[in-house]
Amino acid sequence: MRRTPAEPLGTRAAFGFAGALVRPIMNAIMSRRWVGLKQIPGGSVVVSNHMSEIDPLVVAHAIYSNGHYPRFLAKASLFKIPVVGKVLTGTGQVPVDRGGAGAGASLEAGRKLLDRGGIIVVYPEGTLTRDPDLWPMKGHTGAARLALKTGAPVIPVVHWGDQELLPRYGKSLKLFPRKRATVKAGVPVDLDDLRGKPLTKGLLAETTERIMRAVTDEVQSLRGGTPPAELWDPAAHGQASTGRNIEENTAPREESPTGETRPGTEE
Repeated sequence: MRRTPAEPLGTRAAFGFAGALVRPIMNAIMSRRWVGLKQIPGGSVVVSNHMSEIDPLVVAHAIYSNGHYPRFLAKASLFKIPVVGKVLTGTGQVPVDRGGAGAGASLEAGRKLLDRGGIIVVYPEGTLTRDPDLWPMKGHTGAARLALKTGAPVIPVVHWGDQELLPRYGKSLKLFPRKRATVKAGVPVDLDDLRGKPLTKGLLAETTERIMRAVTDEVQSLRGGTPPAELWDPAAHGQASTGRNIEENTAPREESPTGETRPGTEE
């Protein structure tokens, strides 16, 4: 199967090592159905819904098994964890400083990856959805910034079912009965009329809204039902925008260039 070209030997070896460990485990603990993954073009920004802390493994498994090396915008703190940090570094994952100091460097690393045909996965919500029914919620602007600055296509890759294996904020896997996850790649988000314009706050907001609506539409195609007319906004419900305690509000937070937020001022 053809992979993204021009990957260093060390990167291929790191992915091979990680895949040899993770793929058999993922195949053992849940069944899966993949739809449209082979059609993801190289040099794409992949955007996904976020319901469970096992989501990255589910999405990475699907993308890797269908011909690409997935890279995620990952919290910089994860790179300091023994073994985990080495795997993240070896596979070329992109660290994001949630304090904002390294946000520009993260975007530049993402741009270089896209330029050479890589795939970068972004969770626009920035954390697990706060929506009570697990619909996608309001997004941050990181994916929009990356897409508009690079011209890369934005592909919604959504999933449903893995939240039954590890529920939102769950601490243990629910292995029985065996669960099934579906991962589906949709068509590129139509951003043609928004490209080539000054990167204003309004433009980023409109682009992010289109991205999140595309993600929501694809999620609906998997789970059925009717999504909310307005995406869930944690701030409007007095909820923290990050962390496990979703009822604890925080000080207003300023959004960094990657779409992460930091305390201090209004967005």
